[in-house]
Amino acid sequence: MRSHVSNAPSAAAADNAVEIIGITKRFGAFTANENVNLTVRRGEIHAIIGENGAGKTTLMNILFGLLQPDEGKIRIDGGDVVFTDPAAAIAAGLGMVHQHFKLVPSLSVAENVFLGMEIGRNGLIDHAAQIEKTRGLSERVGLKVDPTERVGLLSVGIEQRIEILKVLVRGARTIILDEPTAVLTPQESRELFQTLRRFVAEGMTVIFISHHLEEVMEVSDTVTVLRNGKHVATRSTAELSKADLVRMMVGRDVSFDRRPREATHGKIVLDVRNLWARDERRLPALRDVSFTVRAGEIVGIAGVAGNGQTELAEVLAGLRPASHGEARLNGRDLTTLAPAEIRKAGFAHVPGDRMVRGVDGGASISSNLLMGRQHKAPWSLRGLLDWKAADKEAEAMIKRFDIRARGPHDTVKRLSGGNIQKVVLAREFTNDPDFLLIDQPTRGVDIGAQEAIHSEIMNQRAAGRAVLVISVQLDELLTLADRILVLFNGRIMGEVAGDKAADETIGMMMAGLQPAGKERELAL
Repeated sequence: MRSHVSNAPSAAAADNAVEIIGITKRFGAFTANENVNLTVRRGEIHAIIGENGAGKTTLMNILFGLLQPDEGKIRIDGGDVVFTDPAAAIAAGLGMVHQHFKLVPSLSVAENVFLGMEIGRNGLIDHAAQIEKTRGLSERVGLKVDPTERVGLLSVGIEQRIEILKVLVRGARTIILDEPTAVLTPQESRELFQTLRRFVAEGMTVIFISHHLEEVMEVSDTVTVLRNGKHVATRSTAELSKADLVRMMVGRDVSFDRRPREATHGKIVLDVRNLWARDERRLPALRDVSFTVRAGEIVGIAGVAGNGQTELAEVLAGLRPASHGEARLNGRDLTTLAPAEIRKAGFAHVPGDRMVRGVDGGASISSNLLMGRQHKAPWSLRGLLDWKAADKEAEAMIKRFDIRARGPHDTVKRLSGGNIQKVVLAREFTNDPDFLLIDQPTRGVDIGAQEAIHSEIMNQRAAGRAVLVISVQLDELLTLADRILVLFNGRIMGEVAGDKAADETIGMMMAGLQPAGKERELAL
């Protein structure tokens, strides 16, 4: 429900799409937002940044009517409003694309776009009209999709386009994007930025929540920084450097230079030979993949998402069968083992889809940190769990990995995305593995936590563990990896040394081109 409590707005106020005035939100003794003020001008891209737990998502949930503030007020287009639910916010011209998409996999693209506001004809859903309108809108705004495709078969990049189309078809003039590039490839991110620029050129407004400062610097007009639930600063992006943003976010300098390390001469821990696997459509997803990872070495896997990285991770973890070939961990073929047996063999896995395979969102931090070791001492005695020992261990991990929570009994799904990632990392990194598979280690994680996670990964290397890192963030691989392998269409296009790798060389291989000698398209 939208209710105006002010008279006609002044000319200056009418230039503002959104005004948040003195907003405070408490959850028990915890204050998520404290007297926050924020003004977003019409026709701009306004970035909101801050560490995990800084209050960004809470503030946007209040703006969108998902939460009610304890204090303060909101103005839309210069008039005071009260949103009791998202429907009222949508009616006022707001749209929100959440970090975790809310699509129905079994429905088509058009059915998802018009879900809840179906076009009717003679008492039935007019599917043809929905398909036509979805296609027309997607082409007009540059977010091309096939309206007839089933959503469950599409990439996350296409899913995000569908979410944006959903808010546009509902008449949004101001779009809130919560970590919109967390699941996108660099190419998809650039396409999204072009779309956002097109939106603001047509008079729309974009509020953009992000952890990636390069993207903030590239696409935003204005930046607001939150820290510990409080407003720190709002500045023109053109006036700021990346270092300025980092200092405002975390209150200190942060370095992402390549970490110093000695050459690796350890034994081969993981030996992948001639590995093939199929995707859900029974088409080849991995094609004759071979590589090794040695003790005390970090090997990075680069590539545009959808080129076999997911299938590689799933085969190694026992979650997808191999068609041919083998993957040996300390001489034992993983492709013949169940996931539980693979973990017992010394394998730790940080999955790319943390909410699906990384955690039980409804369980506590203690329970999630205990998973996989609940039958071991000191957490288990004669088959009974020692929750006192589990909570003590959880408290130590919360402190070591800087998990922003009230305590070990906090429910995981109530944490921010970055803190959920830290729970997964804490469990896997402390399980004394021989080999670590880390898929998208800092997806949705703030800048300060990224530095801490990178340090923990380097600690695993220093402890002699073999580490395989899969990441769509090339900068991350250049920071961490001793060697970088590039996957394209399920094949390894080439290998480069981490300290000698060039963006252009890797980029060419990611596009399926051979950088050495005459450039040519890889014949597949």
